[in-house]
Amino acid sequence: MNEDAPVDLAYRVALHRIYRLGAVRFRLLERYFPTLEEAWRADHATLCAAGLDARTATEVVRARAESDPDAELERIYQAGVTALAPSDPRYPSRLGEIADAPPLLYVKGSWRAEDEWGVAVVGTRRATAYGRQAAGELSRGLAANSVTIISGLARGIDTIAHHAAIETGGRTVAVIANGLDTVYPPENARLSEQIAEHGAVITDYPLGTKPRAEFFPRRNRIMSGVALGTLVVEGDHTSGAMITARFALEQGREVFVVPGSIFSPQSRGPHALLRDGATPVASAAEVLEALNLTMVGAQMDFGRAMPPTDPDERALMAALTREPRHIDDVVRASGLAAATVSGTLAMLELKGLVRDLGGMQYVRVREDLVGYDAEAGTAVRERAE
Repeated sequence: MNEDAPVDLAYRVALHRIYRLGAVRFRLLERYFPTLEEAWRADHATLCAAGLDARTATEVVRARAESDPDAELERIYQAGVTALAPSDPRYPSRLGEIADAPPLLYVKGSWRAEDEWGVAVVGTRRATAYGRQAAGELSRGLAANSVTIISGLARGIDTIAHHAAIETGGRTVAVIANGLDTVYPPENARLSEQIAEHGAVITDYPLGTKPRAEFFPRRNRIMSGVALGTLVVEGDHTSGAMITARFALEQGREVFVVPGSIFSPQSRGPHALLRDGATPVASAAEVLEALNLTMVGAQMDFGRAMPPTDPDERALMAALTREPRHIDDVVRASGLAAATVSGTLAMLELKGLVRDLGGMQYVRVREDLVGYDAEAGTAVRERAE
């Protein structure tokens, strides 16, 4: 066992593994018993006197006979996981402000003080080309301005947001609905490792917990709880993104929405939020302004990209717009050979001027750097007080 661990942490971990001991019942034990060790060792009658129902008290007594708190804590350490109680200074301070904050948080990687300046980026698992583009650009813009990108590791918008933060060299945090010894979806196993290297993967579910549909709303509540605000890109009325947004509103946090097509089912949720007063945004700069954060430099650049340097590159930049365009259309509009277009697009993507959205669809990421102010490019990063 880690000798630096708080005295009560092992008992907190052991109690937290009891399924029926949610945040509300956990608080009953904390209020009634001087220490969680006493709660762990209490008999059935005393647990009921503390406010637990008989069934939950029975579960606590049974757990005491079947597990060892020190062994449970050691198991966490061996898995490379940190367990944070609300009293721990490393526990996310914003999360501690919400009602029924998790009595224990499990972290792989590191939650840092700068992660308090985080925005949750959420949306549908079935993102459109427009949604993928919007999620990527806004996440890169926020990450470039030292804002931690918080999301849920799910397919679609979540995955795009995490990747964008990592590609920009920023920090990102994934909040998951299972134990840290399981990755869901499984194809994001490598991404989960990268997130732990560039931020943290966090959950309030113990090791060994497998993902279940009913666990995700609790995950969404934590996701909005650790963030300054929540940015919704796409999602239908009943999507998890809408659940996260509703939690954010209940927690008194900002909710931002990327407006979408009135003809897209994936825009139903965002448009409903807009009707309810959410803030529409079209750029990372607008999110930063609303949160009273200072933008880096005089313009939103996703890295300081090199400008087009030859006629072929300039021709392709002229043929591309901020709307997705198929490579065949780019070939026709530019008048260049298909092989030239393919190779030049790859070079422009490396320069940060163009993005491949998949399906042979390309967009301009930014305008040419005509009249670029080099002095602005070296602006000092700072936060508005």
